[in-house]
Amino acid sequence: MNREQVRARIQEIGIIPAIRVSSPEDALFAAEAVASGGIPIVELTLTVPGAIEVIAHLVRNGPELIVGAGTVWDVETARRCLDAGAKFLTSTGLDLELVEFAAREKVVVFPGALTPSEVMRAWKAGVDFVKVFPCSQLGGAAYIKTLKAPFPQVPLIASGGVNQQNVADFFLAGATAVGIGAHLVPKKAIELRQPRRIHELAVRLMTLVQGARKQAAAR
Repeated sequence: MNREQVRARIQEIGIIPAIRVSSPEDALFAAEAVASGGIPIVELTLTVPGAIEVIAHLVRNGPELIVGAGTVWDVETARRCLDAGAKFLTSTGLDLELVEFAAREKVVVFPGALTPSEVMRAWKAGVDFVKVFPCSQLGGAAYIKTLKAPFPQVPLIASGGVNQQNVADFFLAGATAVGIGAHLVPKKAIELRQPRRIHELAVRLMTLVQGARKQAAAR
C-alpha cells in the first residue's frame, strides 16, 4: 500500500490500536486479537522489547494488516522501522526532522502535538494527521472541538484517555480517528491470554465509531 492508500485506510477505520506491552510474544498476541475484531491496523510502540523484529514479523505474516511504528524518537530508528515494513510513523511529540524524513520516504506520519502552535507547525510541515496527545488532560473531546474551530482542515487523531464511554464524543467533536491503548488491549487480557475479550472490545468500539460518524453526518 502506498501513502495515499494507508492514509485513506486509517481514515476509514478510525481506530489506531496502540500496542504497548512487555514482550514480543504479548505484542503478537495483541495484534492478532485486535485484527480478529475488525481493526486491521496496529501501532507497535518502540517501547516493546524487540519492537522492530515484531513489526517485521507482523508484516510478513499479515499482509492485510497495516503495521506502524509508534513512539519513534529519531530518524535512524524510523529508517529501521521502514526497512522492517512499517507503513506509518508516529511520535509522542512534534519532531520536524522526523516529519521531513517521512515526507522524503513518502510514508504516512502523524506526530504528537498539544498546543495550537504545535498543531499549526505540524500541519505546515506536511503531516498526514496530527495526533493530539495527551488529549484527556486538556478536556478530551471538548479540546478536540476547540481545536477544530480554528483548524477545520486539519485531520486530528485524539490519543490519550479514549475509551468505550467517550469514543463517540471524539468523533462528534470532529476527530478523524482515535488512538486507543489499554482500553482496547487490557493488561489482564494479555496476561490471561483472552483473545475473545480483546476481539469483543474491538467490535464494540468499531460499532460505536460507526454510529458516531452517522450521527455527525446527519447533523
